[in-house]
Amino acid sequence: MSSPLILIAIGIVLIAVAAAAVLLTHSDGKGEALDPPESRRVGTALKDRPVTSYPSDSASDDSSAGGLLVEDAPTDSPDLGVPDGDADGDLLERDRIDEEFERIIEEERPTFSGRLGRLRGVFSGYVGSILSRSSIDEETWEELEEAMLRADVGVNVTTELLESLRADVKKRGLTTPQELLDALKVEMKSRLAGPTELRFAAEKPTIWLFVGVNGVGKTTTIGKVGRRLTDDGLTVTMAAGDTFRAAAAEQLGTWAERCGADLVRGAEGGDPSSVIFDAVASAAASGKDVVLADTAGRLHTKGNLMEELAKVRRVADKGAGEVTEVLLVIDAVTGQNGLEQARKFAESTAVTGVVLTKLDGSAKGGVVLPIRSELDIPIKLVGLGESALQLVDFDADAFVEALFESVD
Repeated sequence: MSSPLILIAIGIVLIAVAAAAVLLTHSDGKGEALDPPESRRVGTALKDRPVTSYPSDSASDDSSAGGLLVEDAPTDSPDLGVPDGDADGDLLERDRIDEEFERIIEEERPTFSGRLGRLRGVFSGYVGSILSRSSIDEETWEELEEAMLRADVGVNVTTELLESLRADVKKRGLTTPQELLDALKVEMKSRLAGPTELRFAAEKPTIWLFVGVNGVGKTTTIGKVGRRLTDDGLTVTMAAGDTFRAAAAEQLGTWAERCGADLVRGAEGGDPSSVIFDAVASAAASGKDVVLADTAGRLHTKGNLMEELAKVRRVADKGAGEVTEVLLVIDAVTGQNGLEQARKFAESTAVTGVVLTKLDGSAKGGVVLPIRSELDIPIKLVGLGESALQLVDFDADAFVEALFESVD
């Protein structure tokens, strides 16, 4: 081989060696970047936490709960550790709750008279027509019936109420429309009367379970109740028992942070019973007054899910403290469907009271009558607005008076 060819071959070899060295150096510099950063490993760390055992109902109840995490009441608004994929939604929820807390600093609790516009609107036309008459006739009774049905009181309760009212009118010899309406108010108040106080246990912690289908405002209601309790000087632990909805624990965590409450949460998809049992144990160990337990949004038409909810109640009863309230959260906009929800949940969990949300924006709030009279479940709290202070104790007298206020 001639000298020029040898020189060319040597040059090619040297260039190839240099290029390989550069590529090797570049690859080494990139290697560590392939590993996920520590901040993305929240899920793995959570699942690796030891599981706290709880008493089992039976052999079939020994399902693993996944990892459990107790977050103490914060003092400096700590990071909730939300994965990047959920950050935007969580920030929006934080902003909404922050605005809500700022809005209610100077706010007073609302009254029924100023917040039942839509429901009152259902009655006003009929009542105005009745009052324009000179006597009580058959058309008067027909208009009363139609008003009740449009307010979603339901056929059964409407029939019973008007039959009782007819008997009262006859017995007392009432003849004027105003006397009829006054008697109707008394009848409605009587049917809605009942205990509305939220009960506390004799020994700490008091346990309140919140149940209801998805979308009725259950988790938000827990946050608002927590705010009321902490404003009253009580200490609160919140249990994120809705382990099947991705944003539920983060949403409840934001409320807990703002209220100064502890939060106990588990791995996504874990056993809700174990989360709630551990929340009770944590509250008992730290001397907390009340445990507010969230549960998954059960579809009331699914028998197996209702059985699981019944299990949650049984497990909550086995630890420290006492379950004194099982509060069914219902959206007032659902009307008669809310009555069916109450019926099914009562069969599974011995519901002690109803929280009726969005009553201020519903024309179907008459559903309170069948819930109270047919199922014998008291209405304990109602939502008359968006803020925490607008979740108020139910007052049967004020509710009924508000329906007729604009036409008296």
